[in-house]
Amino acid sequence: MKRKYKIPLTALLLLLVSFPIHAKELTFEKSEYAMRRAAFIENIPDGVAVILGSRTFPQNNDLNYLCGVDIPGTILIVDGIRKESIIFYSTSERYLKGEGLSAKLYSDPVGTTGIEKYYPADQFTEVLDNLAKETGVFYTFLKTEEREKEISASDKWDGRPSREQRFAELLKKKYPDITIKDCSDILWKQRQIKTAAEIEEIRKAGILGAKAMIEVMKAGHPEQYEYEVSSLFEYTCKKEGAPELAFPTIISSAENHNYPHYSQYDRWLTDGDFLVVDAGPKINGYCIDISISFPINGKFTPRQREIYQACLEVSKGCIAFYKPGITGHEVGEKVRELLEAKGYDLSRNEFTRLRFFKEGGLTHWVGLIPHDAGGKDLDPDQELKPGMVFACDLMAIFPDEDLGVRIENTVLITETGCEVLNPGIPREIDEIEALMSNKDK
Repeated sequence: MKRKYKIPLTALLLLLVSFPIHAKELTFEKSEYAMRRAAFIENIPDGVAVILGSRTFPQNNDLNYLCGVDIPGTILIVDGIRKESIIFYSTSERYLKGEGLSAKLYSDPVGTTGIEKYYPADQFTEVLDNLAKETGVFYTFLKTEEREKEISASDKWDGRPSREQRFAELLKKKYPDITIKDCSDILWKQRQIKTAAEIEEIRKAGILGAKAMIEVMKAGHPEQYEYEVSSLFEYTCKKEGAPELAFPTIISSAENHNYPHYSQYDRWLTDGDFLVVDAGPKINGYCIDISISFPINGKFTPRQREIYQACLEVSKGCIAFYKPGITGHEVGEKVRELLEAKGYDLSRNEFTRLRFFKEGGLTHWVGLIPHDAGGKDLDPDQELKPGMVFACDLMAIFPDEDLGVRIENTVLITETGCEVLNPGIPREIDEIEALMSNKDK
């Protein structure tokens, strides 16, 4: 029996925006990757960068960022001296089609990627040997953005270096006269400033993630399991065009508020429970990070109202003050002054327990992964710049009361201020209660 599915017009439009009818060979136009490589080249003028791709799917973030080629075993050389790049991989048309990749990566690797030179993977050593005769510096990654699951350098029963560290050791052994330099911070700093193409993908994920969060609130009611809530978020994201989530959905309630990354989905929700849901979809490789807090029965208790309103006031204040040239600590101080002028008693625990208040809500970069650009949090003393995308995250835990609250938005710094990239989520208490009381609308 052939089933028919009715797709809402808004969902269809979003699908068309997110996924072009004619699939591209790469996520972005090859000119986008060329622009990124050119910017990277400016920071390695004295040497040649050698960047290993992942051995399995998915591709690692740094090679993906610089060329967009998802073939396992790919290696990219970016030559800062000759201002050109070389890519190495071996594949077949059948393999590419079987993995959903463009066969043009096999038939026309240079034309498809826009990279100046291509060689099969087995010629990498020969090419590198020749480059070693003409340069005194090899750049590579000495730090790891995402840890390998089966390796633990700190475990006395393991102690193996990361793949990147081992590669650097082998480079030094094979080419003892060449200086090995770390390029991880160079590229991660570049990735902190998003291009227009990257911002557009994060914006798509934000619009979709906001819609999924609204569906979660609308469907909230006592006498259901947390896994029903998490399943609804994931279903809505995938139905609307996001093939994967940015990270496993986090849901905390009652005693589990004490664990900010709780994701067991094992509580039976009862009348009076207050939920924190932290989640986000991933579209075309780019993530969004959103957190909401709401009562499962749709009505805030006086105490829930107190802790939520405090968190909301700080969150709104931070967003109001974000702009180029200001630091996180300066934002936090301005928000403090603003709330004191409004008459709030900031000595109350709903304010004193808020994390990231003094840092102006600045937490982590958002992009190819939820904790992007090397995984480090933003320095609250650095000046914000246009193109930065990060999580504005305010949260507090009240373990003695089985309560917790969290409001998180992904924010873009613009030329004049900021843009919340997940717009449309009801944040005011009366908006949330109105939404949850009109579930069928």
